[in-house]
Amino acid sequence: MSRHFDAIVIGAGQAGPSLAGRLTAAGQTVALIERHLFGGTCVNTGCMPTKALVASAYAAHLARRAGDFGVVVPGAVGIDPKAVAARQQGVSATARGNVERWLRGMAGCTVLTGHARFQGPHAVAVNGEVLEAERIFINVGGRARVPDLPGIDRVPHLTNTSILQLDTLPAHLVVVGGSYIGLEFAQIYRRFGSAVTVVEQGPRLIAREDPDVSEAVADILAREGVSVRLNASCIRLAPRPDGVAVGVDCRDGPPVVVGSHVLLAVGRRPNTDDLGLEAAGLATDAHGFIPVGEDLQTSVPGVYALGDCNGRGAFTHTAYNDFEIVAANLLDGAGRRVSERIPGYALYTDPPLGRVGMTEAQVRATGRPALIGTRPMTRVGRAVEKGETLGFMKVLVDAESRALLGAAILGTGGDEAVHGILDMMNAGAAAPVLQWAVPIHPTVSELIPTVLGDLRPLV
Repeated sequence: MSRHFDAIVIGAGQAGPSLAGRLTAAGQTVALIERHLFGGTCVNTGCMPTKALVASAYAAHLARRAGDFGVVVPGAVGIDPKAVAARQQGVSATARGNVERWLRGMAGCTVLTGHARFQGPHAVAVNGEVLEAERIFINVGGRARVPDLPGIDRVPHLTNTSILQLDTLPAHLVVVGGSYIGLEFAQIYRRFGSAVTVVEQGPRLIAREDPDVSEAVADILAREGVSVRLNASCIRLAPRPDGVAVGVDCRDGPPVVVGSHVLLAVGRRPNTDDLGLEAAGLATDAHGFIPVGEDLQTSVPGVYALGDCNGRGAFTHTAYNDFEIVAANLLDGAGRRVSERIPGYALYTDPPLGRVGMTEAQVRATGRPALIGTRPMTRVGRAVEKGETLGFMKVLVDAESRALLGAAILGTGGDEAVHGILDMMNAGAAAPVLQWAVPIHPTVSELIPTVLGDLRPLV
């Protein structure tokens, strides 16, 4: 005996609940299955709790700088780690509860708590019951990748999930991985007062970015006392009475770093290994992602993969856009394609990095004639007024069509200011249109037209 629905949604992350809302509003019956925490990575272990920590760390940092602004703060600035943890956990709990209440109160939506596994192309089992639907949407997200490092089984270690349960401050946090997640936690805990060392296997931090961005971020962290060990050719772990020894074999510095805590921040993997995909005729790629087409449909008609599990984006906003694409195509008669999406994202160190489109290295690799404009944040009035002048702005433009190709804004408000460029790129507007805009003063965004007015050949 089985129950039939118009659609089954597996996972209550960023795409799933909104899709359930659109489908039920269109009169369809939906079964939504969530095995653990409603809200997915963003709400529970990603954006919301980590940015709550970023906010606490920024408050501590600004309080220590109060004298720079003529403000007197009596006594030393201290951290209450239990209060910090309670705040970020409260932010997540509130959002998680809101998502679950919305779904459980949604007319036409049946919410089940349990682990879903495919029984066939259009059948899913959960809690001993089989559910059937013509359309099934997989929105199972991902988790931290734990690499098979020598000694990993002999020492305690943290991931981006377990570190959120800490309500004490590490004496010395060693972060293995010099990319987005690792760098955010590195700065957070340094500002909380922990000693922090970042261990990166490659020759520079955030290797996905241009070298000038990597160098600027490294400088920002160094100014705050974060140690960085690059070219860690043989990372290995070993227990020590006072914590964990991390072997690095770097070209410079001691070959071993001893920390009280170790955070593994070396990437993520999709939660696709226990879904019974083979029963549906589905296979994953070498990294565990479910391949999808332009409409996010898998190789099995009627089965879709959305969010982190499809390998077409690793962000909350791309997962939500996956929902938008599917809903528009199925319910609105649109023909939207995932390849039309312009990539954009941010690194939430302080100052943040806002990124959209192509990097300078990617533009150079195309061989096309291009223009580049740059400006240091020391020449951005808003940054000077706020006393936050680290970083720079960079915009890339096609020399012939004047199309906007990409941008990086590393500086105060960079995560917001970059949207002016992202929006113009989405609208298909050329650089001169943005150059002749009249932005508000004083803002970071007002310097974008200035940068575009000072373009030079990319050589």
